[in-house]
Amino acid sequence: MKPEYRTGIPSTETSFHVKQIDLPEFDVAWHYHPHFELTYILQSTGIRYVGDSMHPFDRGDLVLMGSNLPHCWKTVESKEDVHCVVVHWQDASINDWVKKPEFSDIKSLLDHAGRGISFDLNTSLELEPYFKKLTTVRPFERLITLLQILDKLANAPNRRILAGPGFHNTLSDKASDRVSLINNYLKDHILENVTLTEVASLVSMSREAFSRFFKKTFGKPFTTYVNEYKINLASKMLIQTDLSVSEIGYRTGFNNLTFFHRQFHRFQNMPPSKYRKEYRGI
Repeated sequence: MKPEYRTGIPSTETSFHVKQIDLPEFDVAWHYHPHFELTYILQSTGIRYVGDSMHPFDRGDLVLMGSNLPHCWKTVESKEDVHCVVVHWQDASINDWVKKPEFSDIKSLLDHAGRGISFDLNTSLELEPYFKKLTTVRPFERLITLLQILDKLANAPNRRILAGPGFHNTLSDKASDRVSLINNYLKDHILENVTLTEVASLVSMSREAFSRFFKKTFGKPFTTYVNEYKINLASKMLIQTDLSVSEIGYRTGFNNLTFFHRQFHRFQNMPPSKYRKEYRGI
C-alpha cells in the first residue's frame, strides 16, 4: 500500500481542519503530508510510529507533528473501537501570528515539531475537554480553543521528541511503501519467529540490501527493531493486564526470560515490574 499523501487542508471555510475519527481500528497506512498534525487519542490502544520511533499508545496519547513527517497508529490486540481527534493546519495559516511576541512560546513549540513531540499523560488528560470542544463549537471559538491548546503544550513539562536526529523525513515513495509493508507484516506476525530473510523477501530485496536499507531508514538493525516492537507489546500488557511478568514475556515471543528482562531494561531503562508500578501508580 502506498503511503497516503495529502497536499492541503480539506476545508475552505476555516484555516485549519478538525475531525473526530470513530472506527473499529486504525486503517491508515504509514503516511505523510505537508501540514502540521495534532492527534489526541480518546480511546484505543496499540503501537504508534512517528519517523523511526515506535511506542505503545493508550487513551490520552497526544502527539504534535511537523510537515512531511511519516507516521501512523496501528491498533494491536484491542477490543475497543478507535475514537480520536485530529487537527491539521498549514504553516501559512498561522505564520503571521506566530511572528508576534505574544506567540513566541507557540512558535518555539512548532519549530521543534519536525521530529514529532509527545506529551505526558497529565498534560493530555487536562486538555481532553478542549479537544472534545474542537469538534462541536463554531469556527471562531474553535480557533481560540486551538490556540489555547497550543499555548498549554508550549509550556508543558516532560515533552518527548520522537523521531531520531538522523531520521530522513523525505523518503521516496518506494521506500515508504516498503516501510508500510514491513510494519503491517510485523503487526500480523510479531509473535511468530519473524526472520530477516522472510521480511526481505516480502519487499523483494536480498538479505544484504534489506539490512542496509533498514539500518539506513531506522538507524538500527532489523533484529533490534523486532525486539523493540515486542517490548512495546509487553509494556502495553504490563499496564493493561494482571498477567505475571513471566507470562507476558512468553506471550510476546521471548522464550528466554533472562533475555526478555535484558531487552526490557534496554528499551525501557527499568525492569518490567518497576515499569508496571510506575505506570499504574502503585
